[in-house]
Amino acid sequence: MGVLDIVFSVLAFNAPMSVFVGFITVIIGFGNGIGTPLVFIATGILMLLFAVGFTTMSRDLPNPGAFYAYITAGLGRPVGLGSAFVALVSYVFILVGGYCFGGISWQSLIHDRFGGPDIPWWVYTLATVIVVSILGYFHINLSAKVLMIFMILESIVMVAYDVFVIARGGDGGTAPLSLAPLNPANAFGGSIGLAIIFGVVCFSGFEATAVFREEARTPEKTVPRATYAAIIFLMVLYALTAWAMINGIGVEHAVKASAADPTGAAFATAEVYLSKIGVDVVNLLLCTSIFAANLAAHNVSTRYIYSLSVDRIFPGVLASVHKKQMSPHRASTLVSAITVVSIGICVALNGNPSTLYATLVGIGGYALILLLLLTSIGIVVYFRRKPGIKARIAKTVVAPVLAMIGLAVAFVIATQNVDVMIGGSVALAIALVALFFVLLAAGIVVALILKRFRPSVYARIGRQDV
Repeated sequence: MGVLDIVFSVLAFNAPMSVFVGFITVIIGFGNGIGTPLVFIATGILMLLFAVGFTTMSRDLPNPGAFYAYITAGLGRPVGLGSAFVALVSYVFILVGGYCFGGISWQSLIHDRFGGPDIPWWVYTLATVIVVSILGYFHINLSAKVLMIFMILESIVMVAYDVFVIARGGDGGTAPLSLAPLNPANAFGGSIGLAIIFGVVCFSGFEATAVFREEARTPEKTVPRATYAAIIFLMVLYALTAWAMINGIGVEHAVKASAADPTGAAFATAEVYLSKIGVDVVNLLLCTSIFAANLAAHNVSTRYIYSLSVDRIFPGVLASVHKKQMSPHRASTLVSAITVVSIGICVALNGNPSTLYATLVGIGGYALILLLLLTSIGIVVYFRRKPGIKARIAKTVVAPVLAMIGLAVAFVIATQNVDVMIGGSVALAIALVALFFVLLAAGIVVALILKRFRPSVYARIGRQDV
């Protein structure tokens, strides 16, 4: 995989079109209002600070496994294994939730938008699982090319919306463009805490740049370049589109309209500037965007299972690599099986797919914030233990410490607002948060047992023998 292949895999995981339709207006309506573009800029800068230490560490630590490997190297094998369990379950949650969202999105597009047959959402979901499973079985470059096509189309449509708003003016073309959304005075309006949470979630998944390390060309160059490119692209795209959307809806009533109907407000302004045909394209690209995100989440989940299997934490048979496709095909097949069983349980229990999506993706996003925090702490500790690394203090101390502080604040805020993130009750939020801390503790216990009874396996945790 080259730089662009990895970048588009990261962009696919973030599903930019779903951010356009469902996240930007949520932050406008329930977050910090017209200061939303500044949230994306601030969050992007935080992710760039994190990336400085992340990529510097990747040059010194060639281990694959991303968060799993880096947390292990910084905080030790027990915490590293616990974080791997947290990461794997969080990605599976995001994957299953994404499939649910994809099912209802395809159903809405075909039945409601184009008057097609009324087919249950889970049929579309299972069809998507089959296609993703096939692509996941083959060489990663095939998935990368598919993701690249979808991401280019999504980006073109979002940029086209931004350009039309700039060309025609705000409030449906009846008002001059306003720079108020970029005024620092508006950054702290409304609920800045919720804005930060959703902002961080919109950047999640860029660890995939390191997850695919073993399949990348010249990874010591490819991984850092792909990481920075993905973060900068997302920051610019999200901030610009948020500014354009606030102007497009109308600065004076953007907050009220977004709070009343976030998705409806996004589609309404898209129809004004892109026409009805443009809205049809947005609907279609929303479905393909979710598909691309599912494919990316499937591939990342597969690599986690593969890495844990190579380390002999999971059965070694799952570490098998296909002779022709050079893919971890058995790990990919297991992810597909877990997905089908999970969706089957949801259908059997008559679960509401939109509620399931909000809960699973929301709690998965919360877990990723936890992993970002643990990784940032691990990076700081790692460089403290290795002062001889040939890198400037700005890369090994200043940026990692600033990232750690910022992510700690984001994690505290996220913990206080988990129920909002998952769209559920406080009791459900507490239970799901507890699940991830139990997984973290379980990994620590398993590692300590391995240290006592299987020291050779313990030594491999986090690919430390690479």
